Amino acid sequence: MNPRELMETYNLEPKKSLGQNFLHDPNMLDKIVNLAEIQPDEAVLEIGPGTGAMTGRLAKAARDVIAVELDERLQPVLEAVVAEHPNLRVIYQDVLKLDVARLFYPQPFVVVANLPYYITSAILRHLLENTHRPRRMTLTVQMEVAERLIAKPDDMSILSVSVQYYGNPRIVARLKPNLFWPRPDVESALVRIDTYERPLVAVPDDTTFFRVVRAGFSQKRKQLKNSISSGLALDAERTAALFESAGVDSRRRAETLTLEEWAGLARSYGQIQSAD
Repeated sequence: MNPRELMETYNLEPKKSLGQNFLHDPNMLDKIVNLAEIQPDEAVLEIGPGTGAMTGRLAKAARDVIAVELDERLQPVLEAVVAEHPNLRVIYQDVLKLDVARLFYPQPFVVVANLPYYITSAILRHLLENTHRPRRMTLTVQMEVAERLIAKPDDMSILSVSVQYYGNPRIVARLKPNLFWPRPDVESALVRIDTYERPLVAVPDDTTFFRVVRAGFSQKRKQLKNSISSGLALDAERTAALFESAGVDSRRRAETLTLEEWAGLARSYGQIQSAD
């Protein structure tokens, strides 16, 4: 049964507040599992299983699947899927309050999810900033978000810098609105993020790097020297020294910097902190 029929069977309506748009096209569901390249010995975290259309496919492909669903109303729907797959467990909880690392550590895992727009950035941070990150993530997101994830200098944001610091994002498929129920107003994309064992750029530590990045984007329309000085509470002399040491023009704006340039600013800031 497709998601609409299942929801009607249990007298349920999709919750707009949860961004519930269920992917129902069987060909696209199969394609997502294939593009996720799940191996028989891998564990999978599925976020937002909904009515279980993807969940059963993941359970057939993986060693184990843990599905995290916020909407407890869907429990009777998902129980039927669980009954068919002994390697599947469903947790009814907010994934942002869940210790994902503890669920899987020390075993590696991958993520497959259909993410609602309003919580995409928060979930990405929750997973990527974790001490035990997924090997890769295959995510259905709104096209606007997908384009932000893969952005290049001149169009960077905190989101693109953060994701590209931890992994390599790429759009692997585009999804039309008619593949979902209820039908969303915008197109979606399937994004795959292959994470790095360690960031490709050298920084003092993650905290210092992101402190500098947040400061740089804190006043996006201003030149970096102004936003960095204000965001890091640096006087004019130390601000000038920071940019000179990093080899970055202080008149530029945050969206134009490469990942390596942000790393250079973080290293320079780390040196200033050490000198103080």
